[in-house]
Amino acid sequence: MVKTVKLDSGVRLVMEKIDYVRSVAIGIWVKAGACDEDKDNAGISHYIEHMMFKGTANRTAREIAADIDKIGGQINAFTGKEATCYYVKSTSEHYRESADVLVDMLTNTLLDPKDMKRERNVIREEIKMNADDPDDLAHETVTSLVFKGSPLGNSILGTYTSLGRISRPVMKNYIEKEYTRDSIVISVAGYFDEKEVTEYFNDKLLTLTAEKEPKKVEIPEYKPGYRCITKDIEQTHICMATKAISLYDDRYYALSILSNIMGGSMSSRLFQNIREEKGLAYSVYSMNGLFSGDGYFNIYAGVSHDKVQKAIGAVVEELDILEKSGVTEEELDSSREQMKAGNIFSMENVSGRMFKNGKNTLLSGRVFTEDEVMKGYDGVTLDDIDGIKELICRPENYSVAVVTRNSVNVMKMMRG
Repeated sequence: MVKTVKLDSGVRLVMEKIDYVRSVAIGIWVKAGACDEDKDNAGISHYIEHMMFKGTANRTAREIAADIDKIGGQINAFTGKEATCYYVKSTSEHYRESADVLVDMLTNTLLDPKDMKRERNVIREEIKMNADDPDDLAHETVTSLVFKGSPLGNSILGTYTSLGRISRPVMKNYIEKEYTRDSIVISVAGYFDEKEVTEYFNDKLLTLTAEKEPKKVEIPEYKPGYRCITKDIEQTHICMATKAISLYDDRYYALSILSNIMGGSMSSRLFQNIREEKGLAYSVYSMNGLFSGDGYFNIYAGVSHDKVQKAIGAVVEELDILEKSGVTEEELDSSREQMKAGNIFSMENVSGRMFKNGKNTLLSGRVFTEDEVMKGYDGVTLDDIDGIKELICRPENYSVAVVTRNSVNVMKMMRG
């Protein structure tokens, strides 16, 4: 059973006790990510995430790692478009020691200028690594095209130039404005004493600002974009994406099932047509990128340089079939069971439960129960699929990013 309480600090604590395990996962979720940045401080959320591990008033960077290692724990963090999460997993008997490290990091970080300089260089290497990975580059590029003019189009890593502008005062100001107690959720899942955990966290994080100033975000009109990036690589990477729905839209379950039918498994349409029948790609799939206020549907394929036009044509072929014929009852039932099983599999570890509960509470203000999720998938009908398919079946609505060896006219390929 999941229990959510509001602590005296104003921070929300969501707990899921699991009696049959002997581990616990703790995550501190902050509603601050790339969406909260502008051009001048692009990448600052991710930069701060790195700096939280560089030392506090009580621990050096080495001691942060050592204090977790000596209790057999695992600590990490990640930054996304809408949130940053710092998390640790340990045996239940050591939950307090692991929690102490997380709290110390968020409330006593030093932001030493020398460490900032070193970590800036580390992130610049991360930017290079991302640029050297054509798969990642294609995905990031198509996301920027779909969300052009929207905060969701912001790069999580930032740029060489923007990182250079982020000084210690800029970083401290961002933390004060964005790391506010009303924008933080602590998620705990595993075996623990609920009363003890509540009392422990009740007065923690009080040094952080109480409330965040509201932001007004305008979503610009979507217009498809096209981009070809040339690199000396052995394979062409294609991403085709279009606007979809938000994470908490009533049509979420229908789109999830439809995306899986199109490219979520080995029996999916894209896999069977593009890989099995035409032999054009080793990797081909579709996915949803859904956020609290917007979202997109994305198709990826990795193909030989001379097969780009054929691969795009094969994708368009499948989109046309979807528009004209919809899906079958057999496809719907099979995909439904796959999605339900995937949800069950993801919940079979304490970290998975911590991530789901924390994210849902942070972005939607509530936790969706397992019964709700199962009923959501079970309730999808063929009419629901016919209603949602219009979002993704029109090729003219797709933005396209191609990373390849030789320049190609992406717009002409899509329209021609």
